[in-house]
Amino acid sequence: MDVSICAACFLALILYLNTLDADFAYDDSRAIVKNQDLEPGTPLVNIFYDDFWGTPLTRLASHKSYRPLCVLTFRLNYYLGGLEPWGYHLGNVLLHVLVTGLFTYLARRLLRHTLPTLVAGLMFAAHPVHTEAVAGVVGRADVGACLFFLLALLSYMEYVRLRDTSPDPGGTQGARFKYFLLTALLTTASLLFKEQGVTVLGVCAAYDLFVHNKMKIPQILQFYKQVEWRRTMEGVILLVVVLVTLVAARVYFMGNTPPEFAPSDNPASDADSFTTRTLTYALLPALNMWILLCPNVLSFDWSMSSIPLVESISDFRNTFSFLFYSFLFYFAYLTLSYIHSQVNEKTMLNGNSHSSHVINSSRHSSLKHKSFHTERQTSVPGDTTVSYSKSHFTVFTVSSHTINVITFSAALMVLPFIPATNLFFYVGFVIAERVLYIPSMGFCLLVAHGLHTIYNHFHSNMLKQKLVAIATVFLILMYSGKTVRRNVDWRTEEMLYTSGIAVNPPKAWGNLANIFNNQGRVDDAETAYRNALKYRPNMSDTHYNLGILLQNKKLYQDAIESYQKAISFRPNLSMAHLNLGILLAQLGDGKQAEQVYRHCADLDTSKLKDPRLHESTKISCLYNLGRLYSDQKRYQESISVFEEALRRRPDHYAPQSLYNLYGETFSSLGNHEEAERYYRKALAAKPDHIPAHLTMAKLMHKLGRLDEAESWFAKARTVDPSDSSVQQHYALYLGETGRLTESAAVYQKVLERDPDNFEMVFNAANILRQIDKSSEAEKLFHRATQLRPNDATAHMNLGAMYHINGKLSEAERSYTRALELKPGDKVTQDNLVKLRNLRKSQQKT
Repeated sequence: MDVSICAACFLALILYLNTLDADFAYDDSRAIVKNQDLEPGTPLVNIFYDDFWGTPLTRLASHKSYRPLCVLTFRLNYYLGGLEPWGYHLGNVLLHVLVTGLFTYLARRLLRHTLPTLVAGLMFAAHPVHTEAVAGVVGRADVGACLFFLLALLSYMEYVRLRDTSPDPGGTQGARFKYFLLTALLTTASLLFKEQGVTVLGVCAAYDLFVHNKMKIPQILQFYKQVEWRRTMEGVILLVVVLVTLVAARVYFMGNTPPEFAPSDNPASDADSFTTRTLTYALLPALNMWILLCPNVLSFDWSMSSIPLVESISDFRNTFSFLFYSFLFYFAYLTLSYIHSQVNEKTMLNGNSHSSHVINSSRHSSLKHKSFHTERQTSVPGDTTVSYSKSHFTVFTVSSHTINVITFSAALMVLPFIPATNLFFYVGFVIAERVLYIPSMGFCLLVAHGLHTIYNHFHSNMLKQKLVAIATVFLILMYSGKTVRRNVDWRTEEMLYTSGIAVNPPKAWGNLANIFNNQGRVDDAETAYRNALKYRPNMSDTHYNLGILLQNKKLYQDAIESYQKAISFRPNLSMAHLNLGILLAQLGDGKQAEQVYRHCADLDTSKLKDPRLHESTKISCLYNLGRLYSDQKRYQESISVFEEALRRRPDHYAPQSLYNLYGETFSSLGNHEEAERYYRKALAAKPDHIPAHLTMAKLMHKLGRLDEAESWFAKARTVDPSDSSVQQHYALYLGETGRLTESAAVYQKVLERDPDNFEMVFNAANILRQIDKSSEAEKLFHRATQLRPNDATAHMNLGAMYHINGKLSEAERSYTRALELKPGDKVTQDNLVKLRNLRKSQQKT
């Protein structure tokens, strides 16, 4: 194997070895962990009807990213190793190594010399902009698309070689069409890895027209008039047919509707001003080119305001756009001038066949600097230099080989980048480093050839040649070092988001807060959420997540305010409505909670990401609304809501909780037959559903079928012996059936494992009081008041135990506190009167 290919592949492998023990990061969770299309139970055919994230393409909420072959590789990873990140990262690294090898092979065919080929391969292997595509698992879409992109391009080159072998293809006709068919199939595979892959057809056309055949623009427009170009245009026409077919199929599969993105994903697309959109879109390609040239600042996300909008002509950043496009157009002008100055090879050779080589051999690859007055040189194809100039201009003369490299590299850089420019449709990002994976091949070819040309230019000055060689080595080492360092950022989500604070602080702080929250670092999480909102106060998800945190900290009013802000910025955020309703019901505001639940259930969430989650959330709102009605003894309304929930329930929403609560409602109405039927439906949906075991046990108890009740409790304990709720209900059952000593023993065991469970502590104290263990009961009631200082019932019962145990002063204080919390409570008032009468009688005696 070619030493350049081996070296490039080896460097690609070594640089990314430190990603193998990395976690899933950023979008990996949504594309892999939460994607049901990876699971063996999901029909394989679903991957051809769902988008990259597992949402059906026809839904409005779909991202419309159609990448079934990439999802298929994820599914293979899942089959081999489940959700172990190591296997997914290994797959990405091996794909990158394979792509590096293929690219280096292409570079060898184009550049021909070992040194520039080696430089191009090493640059591609080491370029830091590839880190997101390789270290981030979802970047496999870009790497896989690039693999088939290269294979399709090489296949088309072979088709062109066979097509133009002789004036009469003869026996090569069948072989050449086989290679074109292979090109079409490989292009389809590239497209099915990522949409960008279809642009290989444009690169193939550019190669055929401008590199292999060196056609002029007028010749392309009038090919039908010239017999000698008919076979050349055969390939281009076939490419157009394939392109139209693939694009039409792609549009059909995504439901004939374009994707919709949040304004924060691509702020320029949401700008009302045409000037703002135009100037911002003009700047972005220049910034992408700068990232290729100097990948010093990289980020996991460039959305929101990481690139402020260019809102006026006076913005100094327009200078960058002007310089970039001025250079680009001047560069294109010179290249086209050189192409048009060449004599067509077919004409010069009087109809002789094209060279069978990919690029005509060249003796001179140097870039010469000369001054001209008005003159024009042309030369026969091959090695001779071609120059074009006008009076008083200083230009470069270049070889035919250099023109080929420039043309091909430009096509490879520009054409695959076009889908990201917002020219034809808006995209869901500002800058995406993954998108540069394919265009970077053209960049690496151009730089490698340029360095080689400069090196040869200084053939008479060894010192300068050494300086060029040192600069080349330094560039590759710098790229390699940056890649290794950037890989470290991708090892964990915390490190990745921390590295992005400088570029995109609101997104980075918001994601960091989620990480801190999952780690139990609640105070750090709250600080991070608030930092995110300082930069961008309208982030509904951040307000929602902050609300959950505050609710868990029992800062209920602050949590309500956060949920309300989340809803104000995104009125159809169903989870915020659900949590707000639950919190309001918990605080006793049933009327407001009812309104929130009802409104949530009727939200239009069709355009939101992750529609499965929002559909499930709306059913959860109906579930909680039905439970609220049941708690308020509005049983008929509760039944009506449960029926609605079951009718609207999507297939992915597990129904066991609905069935079980529906059964409890029937039980409360005394319809035990219907209650049992729904309990059994809950168990059929989920045989290990513990709440259904417990409600069945309580129903059997209510019906006096105590043996069956015991059996259901036993089954529940078998399902999960560590579930304290099972023991709690069983202890309660024992107490209600008069087995108080057994009940107390069960409570005692549970409290050893869960001493801070208020319900367990309170119920255990009641049982101990009933079996005349007053001292132990007093201690547990006292513990209950510590767990819930504002619970009036706990204070009243503690007062009663003090009363029984003769601690009259303590009893009076507890009764008084209970009345402060619940004024007018008749039982507490009666007990307090009895206590004071007792104290008076004791004072008299």
